[in-house]
Amino acid sequence: MKILITGSSNGIGKAIALEFLDKKHEVIGFDILDSTIKNSHYNHYKIDVFNDKLPDFDDINIIINNAGVQNSGHDIDTNLKGSMRITEKYAFNKNIKSVLFIASASATTGSEFPEYVASKGGLVAYMKNVALRLANYKATCNSLSPGGVITSLNDCVMKDSHKWQQIMDETPLKKWACVDEIAKWSYFLTIVNQSMTAQDIIIDNGESAKANFIW
Repeated sequence: MKILITGSSNGIGKAIALEFLDKKHEVIGFDILDSTIKNSHYNHYKIDVFNDKLPDFDDINIIINNAGVQNSGHDIDTNLKGSMRITEKYAFNKNIKSVLFIASASATTGSEFPEYVASKGGLVAYMKNVALRLANYKATCNSLSPGGVITSLNDCVMKDSHKWQQIMDETPLKKWACVDEIAKWSYFLTIVNQSMTAQDIIIDNGESAKANFIW
């Protein structure tokens, strides 16, 4: 299948690209950065999903909207509007099988930077709209909402022992997910899954479910 992944140069996006390449799919990557992926089945485009002209493709099977920024002043433009641009241009074709949005557990909890929360909450709402329209193509559409993920983006808290302990105190499973796990979830939701659609899946090691019972 032909897979389009945005934000494919680092972190979660790169891990997702490598997961699909490992399964012998053709992958197209969009990112504002160059890519270090070396694979004959990978084609990279240096693209800003919100601002740049998008190339024409009419045979995309799977779209994974992963490109995102955090507390940048452009969160809504990149995370929400950029994903909308990609989806509206490429998703509604006769070859589409699945669309996935990488949102955030903060879309449910509200526990993040304000504009970031708004962008990811909007993404989950937009996902449901897309799912209803993609049903006409017999295609699925869902969102994956990670909590903490081990990436260099989060070094500022992972390398601060005091902040890390505070985070772990709020996390029942006492760990964060790795990018490879998120990649496998992405593969499952778009390739293996045939029947679940319009759903947001939270992968946060139990953080959003935590409640302290006081008697």
